[in-house]
Amino acid sequence: MATDEAEDVQVLIVPERGRWAVEIVVTFPDGIVRERIDTYATEARAQISARLIKRAAERDLRGPLNG
Repeated sequence: MATDEAEDVQVLIVPERGRWAVEIVVTFPDGIVRERIDTYATEARAQISARLIKRAAERDLRGPLNG
């Protein structure tokens, strides 16, 4: 799948044993990849991480601004 272009990206925050896990879900034409990024002690830190990860991933999906 390394040569395929991703079609969509989602970032999830999942409560897990008193912590908050951040996971990324990337959709490709031939399947879906779901990976755990990290766990955080507070939901607020997990949300900050999730926003940064999603913003960076969406920038990669759109490609360079100047073509």
